[in-house]
Amino acid sequence: MVTRIAAALAAGTVVVLAGAVPAGAAGTPRPPGGAGPDGAGSGERPDARSGTAAPAGPVAVAPPRYTSVTRLAPGVVFKTFETSGMGGPVLGDLLDVDLRAPGVRVGLLHPPVVAARRTVSQMADAQDALAGVNGDFFNVSETRPGVPATGAASGPEVEKGEPRKAAVPNGQRFGPALPPGTSAEDVIGVGADRRGRVARLHLTGTISAGDVTVPLRGLNQYALPVGTAGAFTSQWGTVSRLRAVCGSDTRRNDPCDTDTAEVTVRQGVVVKVTDTIGEGAIPAGTTVLVGRGKAAGELRGLRPGQHVRVSYRFTGTKRLQFAIGGFPILRDGEPLDGLDPKGPAPRTAAGVSGDGRHLSLLVVDGRSAKSGGLTVAELAALLEETGADDGINLDGGGSTTFAARRGDESEVTVRNTPSDGAERAVANGIGVFTGS
Repeated sequence: MVTRIAAALAAGTVVVLAGAVPAGAAGTPRPPGGAGPDGAGSGERPDARSGTAAPAGPVAVAPPRYTSVTRLAPGVVFKTFETSGMGGPVLGDLLDVDLRAPGVRVGLLHPPVVAARRTVSQMADAQDALAGVNGDFFNVSETRPGVPATGAASGPEVEKGEPRKAAVPNGQRFGPALPPGTSAEDVIGVGADRRGRVARLHLTGTISAGDVTVPLRGLNQYALPVGTAGAFTSQWGTVSRLRAVCGSDTRRNDPCDTDTAEVTVRQGVVVKVTDTIGEGAIPAGTTVLVGRGKAAGELRGLRPGQHVRVSYRFTGTKRLQFAIGGFPILRDGEPLDGLDPKGPAPRTAAGVSGDGRHLSLLVVDGRSAKSGGLTVAELAALLEETGADDGINLDGGGSTTFAARRGDESEVTVRNTPSDGAERAVANGIGVFTGS
C-alpha cells in the first residue's frame, strides 16, 4: 500500500508542524507513460528533454517547509516537506541518518544477484532494513535482437567492504548526461570510520597465466570497455553475458563485437575456452572471463589445464565498506556546473554533511498535479538546502521510491507516491539498518 508517513506512523510518533498538509495524498492520478527511452526511469523522457529551459541565471528552489518529523530509531529522523520549482509545487521526503549513532548502519540494498531487479520494499524486507531508497541507474532495455537486458546497475557496488561490481564506460550508462568532470565510476559510500563520502572507484586488476598478463577492466558489469576483458563471478546471476561485448565506450547502441572469447576458470585452473559468450549460473569458486577485441585474442591463447590467477580491487583515496553508483551534483556545498535545467521529474538523491557524519536520503515526487518534480539542477540546490555538502543524483522517474518502517513493524511501507502508480523493480538501493 502506497501511503505517507503522516498516516502510517501516527501512533504518537509523528509531529505535524503548524499549518502542515500531508505530503502526497492518496489518489494522485497516474501520468501517461512509463520509463523513458533512457530506461530505468531516468526522468529524461522526450517531453522533458525538449521542454522549455529554465530562465538563465542561478537555479533556485524554494527552501523546504517541513510538514512532519518522525524519529524512526535513535539517529534516524524522517521528514516530509513541501517546496516548489519550475514545475510548480513539489512534495518530498528526507531521511537524516546520524552515522555515529550506536547500532545505525548504511548498506547496499540488492537482489540476490547483480543481473536482477527487485522493488525497494522487497530488498528492504529481505535484508531487514529499517528504511531505503532506490539506487543507481540500470540496464533496463535493449534494442539489439537476441541481446537481453541484464537489469544490472551502471556504476560500482561495494558490500561489506568487498567489490560486487564495477562501472560500465561513461558512454554505456543509462540516465541523464554526466556533468563535466564526473564519471560512471563515481559513488556515495561510507567508510570503516563511519563517515560518508562521495568518491570515485576505479577497478584495477589482472589475469595472470605464466608469462602472460592481461589487464582486467570489468567485474560483473553489463558493458566492458572496447578491447578489454572482464570477470563474471557467481554474484552475476543467470542472465547472458553477451551484453558485455556490445556498444562502444562512447555509444551505448553501437554494434556488438564479433571478435569475442570466453574462458571458464575453476579453482584457478582453465576448464573451457570458447568464442561464444554464454549464460547460466556461475558456481561458487568459478570465474568466467569475457574478452572483446584485443583482449579476446589474448584470452584465446589460454588452454584447459593452465593455471590462472585473477585479481582485482577498487582504487580510491579511502576504503569504503558500502558504496553505490550515482553522479555528483553537489560539491563543497555548491551545485556542479553543467546540470540540466530542464525536465522536472521525480528524483532521488543522497548527500553527506561536511564532516561526513550525516547521510541524507532525499526523494521528490513528480509528474502529477500535486507534485511536479524537480530538474537535476533544482535537486542539487534542494540537497544543499537540507544541509548536505556533497551529494549525488540517483535514478529517478518511476524508479523513485522511499520505504520505511518503525522498529516495531515487521515490514516496510512505501511512503512516497511512485509516478508509475506502483513500485518499480530496480537494480539496487541504499538501506538504513539498526541493531547489531
